[in-house]
Amino acid sequence: MLREYLPILILVLVAGGFAAFAVVASHLLGQHRPSRVKMSPYECGIASPGYGETRIPLRYYTVAMLFLLFDLEVVFMYPWAVTFKKLGLFGLVEMLIFIGILLVGYIYVWRKGALEWE
Repeated sequence: MLREYLPILILVLVAGGFAAFAVVASHLLGQHRPSRVKMSPYECGIASPGYGETRIPLRYYTVAMLFLLFDLEVVFMYPWAVTFKKLGLFGLVEMLIFIGILLVGYIYVWRKGALEWE
């Protein structure tokens, strides 16, 4: 059984080795001459009007994480829809349970006020 996974292990080792080699080689061969101009904030060819490290509200990250959470959960519905006829009643009940869990989570987040943007 381990023989079947040998190509996957080799692929992971080669990919990891290449990534490590690329990082080490760029660090060793790259130029390290930081200057004021290189370290200044730059965006789309326009000089930044203020300090480059402005604080972003925590609410932004909360809404972004919730969007990713609920958006990725919807992706699991696609394979179910493709194989809906093969799964029959069992697949329908399982998807209803899945949607119910998502709905409970969504209601919890909504009641906690995590979706309010003020």
